[in-house]
Amino acid sequence: MDQLKNVCHRLSLRKPQEKALSLLADIVRCPAWREKDTDALRHHVRTMCPSFASFDREFPSFCFALATGVGKTRLMGAFIAWLHLEHGLHNFFVLAPNLTIYQKLRTDFTPGTPKYVFRGIGEFARKPPFIITGDDFAENPYVRGGLGAAEDNVRINIFNIDKMTARVANSKLEKDDARRSLPRMRRLSEYLGTSYFEYLAGLEDLVLLMDESHRYRAEAGMEALNELSPRLGLELTATPQVEQGKRQPRRFGNIVYEYTLAEAIRDGFVKEPAVVTRQNFDPARSTPEGLERIKLEDGLQVHENTKVALATYANDAGTPRIKPFILVIAGDIDHAHRLQELLESEQVYGGRYRGKIITVHSRARGGSEGEEIVRQLLTVEEPDNPVEIVIHVNMLKEGWDVTNLYTIIPLRAANSRTLVEQSIGRGLRLPYGRRTGCDAVDRLSIIAHDRFQEIVDNAGREDSIFRKGLVIGRDLPSVQQAAVSVPSLADMVLGGSRASVDDVPLELTPQADAAEQPAPAVAQAAPPSLVEQARTRAAQRFVSERDKRIAALTLAEIKRRESCRSSAELQDETIQRHIRQAVAAALPREQAELMPQMGAPSLAEQVREATRIYCELSIDIPRVIVMPEGDVRCYYDDFTLDCSGISLQPVDEEILIRHLQSRREEHLRGEAVIRATQRPEDHLVCALMDYDDINYDEHADRLYDLAGQLVAHLRAYLPDEDAVVNVLQYYQRTLAENIHGQMRRHFHMEAARYAAHVSRGFTSLKPCNYTVEKGTRPRPFHAPLSDGEKSRIRGMLFEGFSKSLFPLMRFDSNAERLFCIVLENDRQVLKWMRPAVNGFQIRYTGGHAYTPDFVAQTAAENWLCEVKRRSDLTDDDVRDKAAAAREWCRNASAHTHSNGGNPWRYLLIPHDIIRENMTLAGLANACSLNP
Repeated sequence: MDQLKNVCHRLSLRKPQEKALSLLADIVRCPAWREKDTDALRHHVRTMCPSFASFDREFPSFCFALATGVGKTRLMGAFIAWLHLEHGLHNFFVLAPNLTIYQKLRTDFTPGTPKYVFRGIGEFARKPPFIITGDDFAENPYVRGGLGAAEDNVRINIFNIDKMTARVANSKLEKDDARRSLPRMRRLSEYLGTSYFEYLAGLEDLVLLMDESHRYRAEAGMEALNELSPRLGLELTATPQVEQGKRQPRRFGNIVYEYTLAEAIRDGFVKEPAVVTRQNFDPARSTPEGLERIKLEDGLQVHENTKVALATYANDAGTPRIKPFILVIAGDIDHAHRLQELLESEQVYGGRYRGKIITVHSRARGGSEGEEIVRQLLTVEEPDNPVEIVIHVNMLKEGWDVTNLYTIIPLRAANSRTLVEQSIGRGLRLPYGRRTGCDAVDRLSIIAHDRFQEIVDNAGREDSIFRKGLVIGRDLPSVQQAAVSVPSLADMVLGGSRASVDDVPLELTPQADAAEQPAPAVAQAAPPSLVEQARTRAAQRFVSERDKRIAALTLAEIKRRESCRSSAELQDETIQRHIRQAVAAALPREQAELMPQMGAPSLAEQVREATRIYCELSIDIPRVIVMPEGDVRCYYDDFTLDCSGISLQPVDEEILIRHLQSRREEHLRGEAVIRATQRPEDHLVCALMDYDDINYDEHADRLYDLAGQLVAHLRAYLPDEDAVVNVLQYYQRTLAENIHGQMRRHFHMEAARYAAHVSRGFTSLKPCNYTVEKGTRPRPFHAPLSDGEKSRIRGMLFEGFSKSLFPLMRFDSNAERLFCIVLENDRQVLKWMRPAVNGFQIRYTGGHAYTPDFVAQTAAENWLCEVKRRSDLTDDDVRDKAAAAREWCRNASAHTHSNGGNPWRYLLIPHDIIRENMTLAGLANACSLNP
């Protein structure tokens, strides 16, 4: 144990590093390791480490999972030093996952550099390790000397994984030779008489150290490392898991020690992450642009406060001053450049940050400008580097280890969990290597006004990365979703289509797929519905492969004849003859010439029956589009804005900082650091311009008049102009919604005339596409739901319908499910459906398309039905949709009347009047609906 304590003391290892090194010592001292008995070694380690299950590789390999910022590179140095001093091992291979980490490791293993990993090890000072890299191994004097020199020195190979797996073209091969050469380290060396890879693989004492080892689990990396066949593998990572697409990540099986982020924060080895927002701030009341400006403003406030705190601490403690910087995460490259332009402008602190910002993205790598950006990025910790803000677009990942990142401003969309985990990784390291006791010096601030509560709630959960032993990168359990496509019954029983989940065919239960069931032998209390009869006939009629082929071809021909006045016209003898001829021509010759068996239906009979079944399994939707014709003029009446309900007060500009683990709070006094150059009314006009039905060029005067009325109202009760601007800034969206709602009540659209364009024909039913909870199974629609299930109903599928034209359904609310029960129980309802999105051409204000919730057909009428929460019935949007739907029904009824069809009616139903014992007519009476 003397050498163990010696290494720990000389390298000033932290407690987690000491424990990891001690655990390695226990493993290596096991006789099974010296005797190369892998089965006995595996059993021995399992008894020591409950988290260990297997080596995960073809050689003994052990994972040490340490949180980011605790010191994985220093631990690698300790591993090498102890294995050499205690066991006399000389050959080590350090593997990096990318070029950035490769360069970093080369530097850290070079004597005299600031972060030299062996500082304090006297033996290495007298006889420095011999460093061989992926760039110089072929010309390295040690290799050229035949490996005879410096035999007593430790040999440390530092390679990037690409040097082992990448295959490059051999210039000596002919151009038309498709073969590829081996990597350079696998080619024959004239100095060694073999390849350098084979030389390493033949060493008896080679120890492989894998930095960021989660990056070597792909097939090529695993194969190359197994071929290297080291005596021992030591893996280091903060994320000991393998990503599996949308599935839950798979944990490593060879974890022997794990030190989590929660423990690192608790023990003070890294900064404490904190989330920042405004006191009493509601982000929903701001526009996206306004929210972005507020986050930038507050981030700069926190940054300036941190600069002062760091300078004060350095003066008091007599330590070098740390220059903090901000990391701004942009959505895309254009967004990043717009942010840089704003932050360098006179609007922000009078241009204080001009020349102190760099933008890093995939296009900023080439040329002298790109080289300068990389240089400034890599030297951002140095005092003479002017950079205070780094804007990046998903470019800064593993290997960029800095200690002076103090403020992160995420401006791209992300869920709260991803936002925290991906953001904090680069800013956890402490500049002085320890906590100082000064909150601003020991804190990493994440500016997240729009995710504040979510982040705080997640951080407070027992399974949070700040509470328990979860590592960065592991997702919280979440509901995954699946895409469901449901064809109509007509497409299923005639065309052979099937419902699918994530493009995988879904096997329906017998209740949901009655078309494949034999006719019931016992009479039921209620006679089979028209839909059930059609499904049963199809199952009995189209049995052989030839019959099924005829049905599918008939369906295809029907869809080509949607120009008929209605589906009923498809049964006209002339049209039937054309369909029959097309089906016969499309049948394979052997099937077309095949005579039906004695007593079997003829081709004509099969085509006619398929057509009749199609008509019974569809509802004709007239092609009606109501549009204005001639000159159209849109305008707003002159009116006085009603501001009586507006008494908003200024938002407290105090900045709230919540520490995510300790849950302590801090407060900073904010101030406007991005000067507004607009007049106050511009806040409102800019927000109003986002509405589709407002044309700024035509209505600018009206917009500024209304905005001016509201600004005058604010000035009448607020104490000063700063308070007015504060309310306009923080309640921009709310105030704009108030103005827009009043404008809509005074909107007029005048046209020379209106015309209902009724196209000849009908529309076939389109498949319905839903998003539901992954793994959900269809459940009976009539089974009652618990309160918890009602809140999750949008993620469920329902089945068991007898009158629906689709076998599976998803509902947006329990009231919709109850309404479907009404339709199923109502003896007057023949069939019904939930139309696919954009299944109608009903247009309302602003040209938006509207699709009703349900379409139902009785013997006398067709119905468009919409189920709404009662509190929503007075919404302008709901009223506009209803007005457009009634106009559609009026014109559709005129069309169907001329073609012998039934009229159309629109029914808007409050959710709280729907009961299972009601009928469609009863609901219509309750709603007092006029035709």
